[in-house]
Amino acid sequence: MEKFYVTTPIYYVNDKPHLGHAYTTVAADIIARFNRFLGRDVFFLTGTDEHGQKIQQAAEKRGMTPKEFVDSLVPAFKNLWEKLNISYDHFIRTTDPEHVKAVQYIFKKCYENGDIYLGEYEGWYCIPCETYYTEKDLFEGKLCPMCKREVTRVKEESYFFRLSKYQDKLLELYEKNPDFIAPEFRRNEVINFVKQGLKDLSISRTSFTWGIPVPVNEKHVIYVWFDALTNYLTAVGYPEDTERLNHYWPADLHLVGKDILRFHTVYWPAFLMSAGLPVPKRVFAHGWWTVNGEKMSKSKGNVVDPFEVVEKFGVDQVRFFLFREVTFGLDGDFSYEKLVARINGELANDLGNLFNRTLSMLKKYRKSIVPEPKGLEDEFDVKLQNKALATLGRLKELIPKAELTRALEEIWQFVSFVNYYIDRRAPWQLNKEGKEELDRVLYNMLESLRFITAFLYPYMPSSAEKMAELLRLEKKAEELRVSDFETWGGTEVGKELEKGGILFPRIEYDPETKEVKIAKTKRG
Repeated sequence: MEKFYVTTPIYYVNDKPHLGHAYTTVAADIIARFNRFLGRDVFFLTGTDEHGQKIQQAAEKRGMTPKEFVDSLVPAFKNLWEKLNISYDHFIRTTDPEHVKAVQYIFKKCYENGDIYLGEYEGWYCIPCETYYTEKDLFEGKLCPMCKREVTRVKEESYFFRLSKYQDKLLELYEKNPDFIAPEFRRNEVINFVKQGLKDLSISRTSFTWGIPVPVNEKHVIYVWFDALTNYLTAVGYPEDTERLNHYWPADLHLVGKDILRFHTVYWPAFLMSAGLPVPKRVFAHGWWTVNGEKMSKSKGNVVDPFEVVEKFGVDQVRFFLFREVTFGLDGDFSYEKLVARINGELANDLGNLFNRTLSMLKKYRKSIVPEPKGLEDEFDVKLQNKALATLGRLKELIPKAELTRALEEIWQFVSFVNYYIDRRAPWQLNKEGKEELDRVLYNMLESLRFITAFLYPYMPSSAEKMAELLRLEKKAEELRVSDFETWGGTEVGKELEKGGILFPRIEYDPETKEVKIAKTKRG
């Protein structure tokens, strides 16, 4: 069976999860669910990054050990993934004993290959970002270019990784594998960075103790990024379970935020090359969410709490919005007003009403019994069938490559076409005229809903399960496979369907009180 290995970054546990964490993880979940639908052996990894100076300092402030501190924060991530219906296969923590073993093993491998040496580091370090910078990198001469906090001058003995040795090999990797970095404009950023020249990378620290000890010198702990990136190997059996490792590695897709792209496309492939391991197939960097045009920050009080927004608007509504509103890969602006507009306009009106009107007509004209498709086939019947199969073909191309917004656009074009088909074929008119084509049209409407259920399942799993129940499909939505949709006509004739309830109630939102309630209009 063909495999597909997809990862999120492992999230730093210095605070509770926010919308950015939710965004990447839902994206990975969509891709994992769709690849299962394609019949692939999927491994979906997420987890937490728990070492480093920032964690040690935060724990000390609270009078806790670092391990107690991280143990207190990890449940919030697991709770959010449960709330967001995330179907991960493994949750890794960098404090897991098998991860410690894997990190020390790959460090020794690179060391024995002559790519790690002892030296002294002097320069600027951002503790919150766990990143080293040169003078020219700094913002306004003293601030971290990423988080705009003050950097610290560091001078200490350190082990270095010979990153400079891999400059040409990395450029060759990018040239021979144009899909390795996506979106394309991000690829160009990375290539320009590498072409400017790579310096050897400090990969150990002695000024704090919360980390994995360097196996050849336990006075040092391993730099958090060398530690963190190795998680992708640990989870698939590195170094001992070679059968599992050879099956799943290399990863098919690493999903990351744009701020950590360099670590995944420069440092990570260089570490892997040094250790004699294949590099991942693709790294996709997405943008950031702002609120009313401003970056989220606690001081501005504009941070979107994913727990709260899901509680108010619904899990699938939020999952849909995140990938419908903004092209995945670009920055986007979050507002409750935009979320409400998408829910009412597209989920309630377009999709909810499509289900409602189809099942209502089936009840009215055929007593809720699925008819055999009789009567002459018209050009719109053929177009509908072709559109359904073509949409499935496009999704097979787009979703595994993380083109999630484009894929959702294809689905919505199909939803719109089904509504258009109903208007053109006018079942109410065919019923008046006593035409047997009515059976064909009703059948095609129901078969379209079956396809839509499969298309939307990765994005909106709970809603798709309700759709599958309304259509009384033989399989649950999560059990549907691409083989069930290779030809048109999979809806079973003769079974009785329920009229069904409202799939997506319209909502009313008061921006001043931030109160959400179900609208009185019973549409959708």
